[in-house]
Amino acid sequence: MRRLPPLTALEAFVQVARTGSVKAAAEELALSPPALSRRIQALERFLGYTLFERKHQQLELNQHGEGLLKEIAPALDALGMAIESATSGARTMRVRLGMLPLFASQRLFPRLGDFHRTYPDLHLDVDTSPNAIARLGEGLDAAIVLARDVDPMLYARELDRDYVYVIGSKALLEGDQAISEPKDLAKQTILIHRDMSATFDVWKEAVDLPDLLPASIDYYDSGALMLEAAAQGLGIAFMHGRHFEHAHDPRIVRLFDQRIESPYRYFFVCRPKALERRAIKTFHDWLIKAEI
Repeated sequence: MRRLPPLTALEAFVQVARTGSVKAAAEELALSPPALSRRIQALERFLGYTLFERKHQQLELNQHGEGLLKEIAPALDALGMAIESATSGARTMRVRLGMLPLFASQRLFPRLGDFHRTYPDLHLDVDTSPNAIARLGEGLDAAIVLARDVDPMLYARELDRDYVYVIGSKALLEGDQAISEPKDLAKQTILIHRDMSATFDVWKEAVDLPDLLPASIDYYDSGALMLEAAAQGLGIAFMHGRHFEHAHDPRIVRLFDQRIESPYRYFFVCRPKALERRAIKTFHDWLIKAEI
């Protein structure tokens, strides 16, 4: 068999060719830039010719590099898919997906029947533990997260924008002490999700009550429990409108009708290289098309 260059060198070459940057390619491959450069140099020594034109901080493929990329990139992609298939079963694909429980129960799970009928060989391992972004590549392949923004080194696709709803028990609209305007929230207990800690402050600024002081702010890490607490009269929840609408709970009401955009959005996130895996790309494309 003809001697071949190291697979790691070929992988480094393809990644640099696609990104045009040693730094970006090194981050994708979890290498230092010097280590990646050494792999490229080793490949060039093996071949006996250079593959790139060095221009300032960027690399551009020369004629040799373009020819090599055309020949080996499809083969490497096919090899990656073959390894994925071999390690997860001949037909079965799997995605380890992190997300918040309320998003899972209200928005994803009602559509999973359609998903599995369309992609019967793609299975989801759903993880609702916290700190999903920190576990990407180490336990999770991808995640659906609620955030103001996402590290630019990650791939992130915004899934929606929403409004802040002020949600409380129906009893709050009754009696002599009924809540009728935002200033009536003074001395009430406010419920905030830990992943949306700025929501109340943003809302106060938007309604021109920056100095409004509640009796207490109680923090939750479960949107479902926040809705239940609001229904039980334990406090007034500041949450996304879609969660209120999907709840269909007759015990709770939206207290005010201001359209105040939330600073938080749902994102699909993963490491950029993960999106090259067929299972993750398939789920990603379905998620975007389904507009969940």
